[in-house]
Amino acid sequence: MRGFSLIELIIAMAILAVLIGLAVPAFSDWLRNARVRTTAESVLNGLQLARAEAVRRNTTVGFALVTTVDDSCALDTAGPNWVVSVDDPVGACATAPSDTVAPRIIQVRSGAEGSSATTVAAGQSFYLFNGLGRLTAAPTGVIDVSSNTGGTCMAGGGEVRCLRIVVQLGGQIRMCDPALPAGDAQAC
Repeated sequence: MRGFSLIELIIAMAILAVLIGLAVPAFSDWLRNARVRTTAESVLNGLQLARAEAVRRNTTVGFALVTTVDDSCALDTAGPNWVVSVDDPVGACATAPSDTVAPRIIQVRSGAEGSSATTVAAGQSFYLFNGLGRLTAAPTGVIDVSSNTGGTCMAGGGEVRCLRIVVQLGGQIRMCDPALPAGDAQAC
């Protein structure tokens, strides 16, 4: 006899169903963590771009968290979208990148590009870097990124690895994990 019997096929399918059932929760957590990391890295890259452009141009360059990336944009501490520009981008976020046309936008990113399933919570919506790469007239900035598709942060006893971006007054920008103990290099 060749091939599989019906009983062998049913047993194989049952084993496969159990394995898939065990893998789905772990995959969901992995997916939430990946979305949080993608959004946090997008914001981190925007801040680093603003700082680098300020040094390169030897002028002030701002990083703004905004509600949308069209011309109705407004500053928002929970805005997942961001704009790097030389001038204030409010109301002109859809302007094409230009060195001459106000608000002299350098780069615009939509939060949906990283993940629309994350939440951004910042202490302030606008970070201005001077020609030396330092924050101007602003306290140390903190931006928290978490998942909005369920689950709580590990710092609160949950399963989602939420991340924090800290912008120091001297211009240092780093991403850290608030759930890690103080001695860890990746801790906040």
